[in-house]
Amino acid sequence: MNAIAIALHVVAAAVWIGGMFFAYVVLRPSSDMFDPPQKLALWAGVFKRFFPWVWMSVIILLVTGYWLIFNWFNGFGNTPGYVHLMHLLGWIMVLLFVYLYYKIYPTFKAAVNSENWPDAAAAMARIRHVILVNLILGLSLLVLVAALQRLS
Repeated sequence: MNAIAIALHVVAAAVWIGGMFFAYVVLRPSSDMFDPPQKLALWAGVFKRFFPWVWMSVIILLVTGYWLIFNWFNGFGNTPGYVHLMHLLGWIMVLLFVYLYYKIYPTFKAAVNSENWPDAAAAMARIRHVILVNLILGLSLLVLVAALQRLS
């Protein structure tokens, strides 16, 4: 069962972090060729499809992460340091996504739906910054955990 939990954990992380990488590094620069209304409508469609996958990833990451902490390591007291680091950075990423989803994203959606392009662009800039921070945290987490796990 632990092997299944690890596999699900890794896939969920890959979906979330890989999605952010694609959005930020590939789609964002490619979408610059569009005028603001088309670009912002594109992003509204992207977020509508991507955010449910992020929610699913968050749930899987939390369930499998706590499963492994309590089933494999027998609690936080026996958990290696790299897992504590993963736990901390993971919760920061989750909280940033929850903030983005419930605070910034509704403003963005409403502005796009009402064709208020200046407000949509301002909200998009805030979303972009949160995604960048989460992408940096996610990539750092992957590198640190891979390196520190090998040293444990």
